[in-house]
Amino acid sequence: MPQYLLSIYQPDGEAPPPEFLEPIMRELDVLNADLKAAGAWVFAAGLHDPSTATVLRATDDEVLMTDGPYLEGKEHLGGFTIIQAEDLDAALAWGRRLATIVKPLNIEVRPFQPH
Repeated sequence: MPQYLLSIYQPDGEAPPPEFLEPIMRELDVLNADLKAAGAWVFAAGLHDPSTATVLRATDDEVLMTDGPYLEGKEHLGGFTIIQAEDLDAALAWGRRLATIVKPLNIEVRPFQPH
């Protein structure tokens, strides 16, 4: 069955306070339980702030390492869910549900290439 990446993009800056995030996290737990019950859930995770990133770039004879995100931007990848779905329409249905939970954040749905 095809797999899809549901990416959550969030604005740079301070995280919202716990009283704002707690209801969202509860809804995400329900969504993950529903994904598991439907046999669609593969893996999900949140990411640390982009300032914790380390970028590696190979040159001809060495690998350069720099701290921080590769690109400067106004938003970053905050978390993701990997699902399996019959087709893009089914994956988009899960993505729409995720978008309603984390609104107004953007969700990107992208298929994995076949093995």
